Amino acid sequence: MPRLWAGIDAGKTHHHCVAIDEDGKRVLSRRVANDETELLELLASVLEAAGGEDVVWATDLNQGGAALLISVLISNGQPVLYIPGRTVHHAASTYRGDGKSDAKDAGIIADQARMRRDLQPVRAGDEIATELRMLAARRTDLVCDRTRAINRLRATLLEYFPALESAFDYSKRKAALILLTRYQTPEGIRRAGASRITDWLRAQGAYSPGAIAEAAVEAAGRQHSTVPGQTTAAMLVAKLAEDVLRLNDEVDEIERLLEARFREHEHAEILLSVPGFGPLLAAEFIAATGGSIAHYENADRLAGVAGVAPVSKDSGRISGNHHRPRRYDRRLLRACFISAQVAAIRCPVSRAYYGRKRAEGKSHKQAVLALARRRINVIWALLRDNKTFEPRPATLANAA
Repeated sequence: MPRLWAGIDAGKTHHHCVAIDEDGKRVLSRRVANDETELLELLASVLEAAGGEDVVWATDLNQGGAALLISVLISNGQPVLYIPGRTVHHAASTYRGDGKSDAKDAGIIADQARMRRDLQPVRAGDEIATELRMLAARRTDLVCDRTRAINRLRATLLEYFPALESAFDYSKRKAALILLTRYQTPEGIRRAGASRITDWLRAQGAYSPGAIAEAAVEAAGRQHSTVPGQTTAAMLVAKLAEDVLRLNDEVDEIERLLEARFREHEHAEILLSVPGFGPLLAAEFIAATGGSIAHYENADRLAGVAGVAPVSKDSGRISGNHHRPRRYDRRLLRACFISAQVAAIRCPVSRAYYGRKRAEGKSHKQAVLALARRRINVIWALLRDNKTFEPRPATLANAA
């Protein structure tokens, strides 16, 4: 049995550590900088206080500002548990006092680690999985920035040139974005004419320049009024179009890096053989699982972490009542859910299973979740046995 439990309230520049014994009594409380030298000194102090007995560490962050801390602890053979910040927040209401401080939060983390048996150990992912996690996070940020820029572009166009705003889907037509970097007003488009715009778009390497030019001129022909603020709005639209084009290039570049790094992973071929998984989704799956299923004792545990295993909520005479678990890895759920949704369209076996669940009265979302849960069994077994997926006839009920 451990002698001490050390809870760490992790931060960006500093952490606070509180160590307690088996009776919950504090034996150490210290604030340390997020610096390797100070972290090693903290480790030595806690081990000294433990008197040679085991120490269990717990933290409310499992990456980001706590990455160096976790690396130092794991490299020195120390077990580290992860307790989500939300859990710490709710647990704080059961402790005396309304005040909040880093020391109090660290003490709560240590006490929860001492009492609870459902906390998951933090394990260092392999090099490729860690890189994939960072690349996937960067891609998500870029895609969100691009979506915001497109929405702002459309909103600005709508204020002074609604016909052009509705003429194109700017999230899919790169040529329409190229058009906006030079032509943004009805007068400017009419003055240039379809022929000149077509030639200019072709010189910029735009796809279907003639169709884009004709649609723009047709939109300009439906508006001859000048809306107040048009000059400034047109300038903003041009800048936003340039931003979207730049973000498109950055997303393409990060996706190439993501795919190239993913294909170097030992499980790449296995995951790509599973229907519904492409390089990007499979890379997200590896990033979320740390690159190995050794962290999960069975497929049920993996399904629970992914949030696709229903949790019973029975009481009294009510039975068979299930709901989604409150604690799960949203990145892993996304990879499993979207891949299952794609498989329900493209894979005959998955489509048959999805259809059977719909026939049972389940909604689309429920049916996809049920399919994702079934696929977890298959994926876990494939990774365990290091085998690629072999399609089987849709008539087999136990297939993916």
